Amino acid sequence: MLAVIVDQRGRPTVQLRDLRDGKILPLRHFSRHQPHSSPSLSWNGRYLAVITQKGNRRLTIIEDRLTGRIHPLPLPGGRDPVSLSLAPDARQLALQVADQGHWRVELFDLSQILEPDPIRGLKRSTPTKEVRP
Repeated sequence: MLAVIVDQRGRPTVQLRDLRDGKILPLRHFSRHQPHSSPSLSWNGRYLAVITQKGNRRLTIIEDRLTGRIHPLPLPGGRDPVSLSLAPDARQLALQVADQGHWRVELFDLSQILEPDPIRGLKRSTPTKEVRP
């Protein structure tokens, strides 16, 4: 699966494509609030993070494609999102922001907002060693 930005009636719009057959996959919450930019997917495509625009304000939105829920990520203090990168397991989001002419990267812990999307085959603990007397 690949998230891309395409020109749709003159507006940059996020689109999901299945790499196996090239089909466009449906998105519930991204048919408006264009322009879209900086799409980022969790490892299996459950979560899609995108920067959108509502009026004159840039917003960061995460769609849970499994449940259909949308999770806006509010930025206090007049900061505007510039680009983003979602961790493969969707536990963190790196967000480049513009704040009064200065750019910086902020990390957001999403563990209280999103259900983790654990990577398959990843061991969660170290195997115990058998101790023999």
